[in-house]
Amino acid sequence: FGLDPKSGDKPKDKLKECFYDADLVLIPAGVPRKPGMDRSDLLKINLGIAKDLVEACAKFCPGAIIGLIVNPVNSVVPAMCEVYRRHGLDPKKIVGITTLDVVRANKFVHEITGVKTSDIHVPVIGGHAGASILPLFSQDPAGAKIPKELIPDLDKRVQDAGTEVVNAKAGKGSATLSMAYAGAMFGKAVLAGLDGEPRTECAYVQSDITDLPYFASKVTFGPFGVEEIHPIGKLSEHEEARLAEAKKQLKGEIEDGLKALDALYAGSKL
Repeated sequence: FGLDPKSGDKPKDKLKECFYDADLVLIPAGVPRKPGMDRSDLLKINLGIAKDLVEACAKFCPGAIIGLIVNPVNSVVPAMCEVYRRHGLDPKKIVGITTLDVVRANKFVHEITGVKTSDIHVPVIGGHAGASILPLFSQDPAGAKIPKELIPDLDKRVQDAGTEVVNAKAGKGSATLSMAYAGAMFGKAVLAGLDGEPRTECAYVQSDITDLPYFASKVTFGPFGVEEIHPIGKLSEHEEARLAEAKKQLKGEIEDGLKALDALYAGSKL
């Protein structure tokens, strides 16, 4: 759907035409992160943008899977699940796209091992920011062959890959092409599932596999969307220690998103 900027039409007035009766909506919205800006700085701006779009989905395509690429994902996804809950809709239709973390982990394992990326499938669990990102190299045959002493630095590189791109672009943007690639991978998996061919990708969703209400792990998508949320599985000693760190950060960011949404709703009533 295209909009002529000279027409005077406002995008928000065209949402029905964009979303009506859709099965899948991908939302790569919001302002990009800039050097010196952390993800909490993005929350106030991007939460409002996401809320408007998700509420339009609730109105025009309530049965669709909504894939969110709106930073900070750890905070925005719980908030948007709450938006759906307030509209009487299924919060499991809201999915945070964390595929880019998997793409990066797979690429880094390829660089070390030489194994083709198509044969590497590193699960990345937790969240989608900093220390909440936990790649499980031990659960991939190629990743498991990497010497243990290299894993902490490799883990850290996956966590900081987004910042690496922001710094490389010197304030002119964040990851774009790689995010588009990851979003397309996610979209293909969801569409295949909706078409009756279940596919599994890591994603950030409402979950009960840990003591947190939202968590990224392997998710199987089927004819109705989220079909199965897979358990974490066996972890290495390093991964066990990192899981506690990831959950601590994620817990706070989930709470930040829900508090920010409450404030946004309160402000809209003034």
